[in-house]
Amino acid sequence: MNIEAYLAERRAMIEAALDRALRPSEGTPPRLLEAMRYALFSGGKRVRPILALMACEAVPAAAARALPFACALEFIHTYSLVHDDLPAMDDDDLRRGRPTVHVVFGEALAILAGDALLTEAFRVAAEGAEGAGIESARALAIVGALANAAGAAGLVGGQVADLEAEGVAADLTLVESIHRRKTTALIAAAVEAGAIAGGASDERRHALGVYGRALGLAFQVADDIMDAVAPTAMTGKRTGRDAEHGKATYPAVLGIDGARRAARELLARCLEAIMPLGASAEPLRALATFVVERAG
Repeated sequence: MNIEAYLAERRAMIEAALDRALRPSEGTPPRLLEAMRYALFSGGKRVRPILALMACEAVPAAAARALPFACALEFIHTYSLVHDDLPAMDDDDLRRGRPTVHVVFGEALAILAGDALLTEAFRVAAEGAEGAGIESARALAIVGALANAAGAAGLVGGQVADLEAEGVAADLTLVESIHRRKTTALIAAAVEAGAIAGGASDERRHALGVYGRALGLAFQVADDIMDAVAPTAMTGKRTGRDAEHGKATYPAVLGIDGARRAARELLARCLEAIMPLGASAEPLRALATFVVERAG
């Protein structure tokens, strides 16, 4: 399949839904909304929300059933980037080729915009579930999965571990421990959300879960490689920022060639997991291949 055309089509669907979800409302300060929209509509690839749609289709079910949860995932992911870029954390001034939120709006408003995006994510999920025809028990399970992935044992815990590991002589066990939480948790939750929304059987949900966890690590390995070797024009970030901060990354412990081998091994795990799902999982196969091949 033409994965780039598929991603562009699904990205347009997500963009329209995000635009509807983040509109002016009574009581919202205009400058806060401006900062939130600046962060949310910054040219992101929308991988996590698209994964939710793909997983729903792989059940198979209509992608629209997962759309409100897909939007919630992107709100959560975007908040994490806004906070990750702050001076107290990674202190980045460039994201996706544009000045970061705190550079444009100031540190205080960037923090509050991130807070608002995280909180609004759960409103979007809860309000959208009924309209998408999701039974309350399924909706509750999805919201719980998103909260778990975003919380202290997931994304936030991974961010803390990432900060604590700066300048430390890391090994592969430490790197994987960080990124099973910081990156993989939300990617795996995207796949899980789509599977639950689509009404997946236990067998399909298990297969998709294995895929999501392997893809999350593969995505991080590829991202680490890109940070180390790809030009700013490709990544939208300054090359070598991880090395500058002494981050615990896959290239740091495995070397570039070793990291690429690890990515290919994770790709094989992804493809094996969803082999029983047949043609309905073809977009998931194509995406995993695309992610790994992009990093060489």
